[in-house]
Amino acid sequence: MKKEKPDIIVIGAGIIGISCALELQSKGLQVLVLDRKGVASETSAGNAGAFAFSDVIPLATPGIMRKTPKWLLDPLGPLSIPPAYALKITPWMMRFWRASWKDKYQHALTSQASLMSHSQSALERQILKTNGEVFIRREGQLQLYQGQKEYENSLSGWQTREEHGVAFDLLTSPDALAEIQPGIHSSFTHGAFTPRWSNVCDPKEWTQHLANRFLKMGGRIELTSVSGLSLKDQHVDIQCVGKTLSSDKVIIASGAWSNTLCKQLGDNLPLETERGYNTTLPNSDFELKTHLSFSNHGFVVTKVGEELRVGGAVELGGLELPPNFDRAKALLQKAAHFLPEINTQGGKEWMGFRPSMPDSLPVISTATDTNKVVYAFGHGHLGLTQSAGTAEIVADLIMNKTPDIPVDPYSIKRFRS
Repeated sequence: MKKEKPDIIVIGAGIIGISCALELQSKGLQVLVLDRKGVASETSAGNAGAFAFSDVIPLATPGIMRKTPKWLLDPLGPLSIPPAYALKITPWMMRFWRASWKDKYQHALTSQASLMSHSQSALERQILKTNGEVFIRREGQLQLYQGQKEYENSLSGWQTREEHGVAFDLLTSPDALAEIQPGIHSSFTHGAFTPRWSNVCDPKEWTQHLANRFLKMGGRIELTSVSGLSLKDQHVDIQCVGKTLSSDKVIIASGAWSNTLCKQLGDNLPLETERGYNTTLPNSDFELKTHLSFSNHGFVVTKVGEELRVGGAVELGGLELPPNFDRAKALLQKAAHFLPEINTQGGKEWMGFRPSMPDSLPVISTATDTNKVVYAFGHGHLGLTQSAGTAEIVADLIMNKTPDIPVDPYSIKRFRS
């Protein structure tokens, strides 16, 4: 007989929340997931579907703030800040600037690489436990560079990746690129291929697969809006529309919307949103053999089911501003130029909110004043990538076990100063 009060309530049914719910369930706990829209109905539905374990380098790199004026002047560039949001994001940008200093950057790099390695192993365990191999594409990733100078400028980054265990092959001719992916514009002369990179066939279908497994094993998912949390002596009350639910412990995995609940517990975290844009192209005749990254142009081309998805870029613009789909159109125009055989007609545009911390590291941590609430958000554009690893860490925190990797770098304590 099911208990009326679940052991755990997870707030958020995106890839992080569902992964956490499934992992906690495997520990013998009764879990309820709450979401206002349903499984993978926000950012987890429309991302590029990449497990980007080679992306160990934080966004806040030394010297990056010198590029800020260019961001403000180019609303369609790889990283932009809408003028209407520039003042509001200034405190976050100051933390971002501090994170780019050498000492903070090196710490974030090491911590990111550690979480990536753990998450890669955790993903394989998740795939095995859920019979999920059918949803995985193991086709690698090709990063492309236009000319010798652009390629040489990338080499320090590849050296950093090598130091952290990333396997790759450097390619120095158009013929070498064409062996992996034919049909690339001749201006791209160099590249790097990461063979261990993988993708899901469709990010929404993958999250739904995990949710179905969770439901089959006795879990519950309920559609409701959560308006508040309050701590009691032995449990946590969750205020929902028309009712109050109780649980021994709560996981906040609400992505870009998480801070509203955290503030009610006294934790005001520097959470921002990387607004990502893409266009999904139906029935394209272009045969994409691997995930393509045009890193210096800030976008990727990937397969989603039988369709192609062109997207990326970072717009730090919060949750309230209307989307600027000119950004999606600009990426699509570049894709049409760089891949001359691609058919860009009939695409569906999308914009999603990636929850982003200034140091590029997620928050995987108990709340400041209680261990009854655990935070799991802030992964930026790496939520899918780090979802299985995050779930294992969250489960360890709930079970009072020591996680497999040091977790202080992901604690909210790092923001107290």
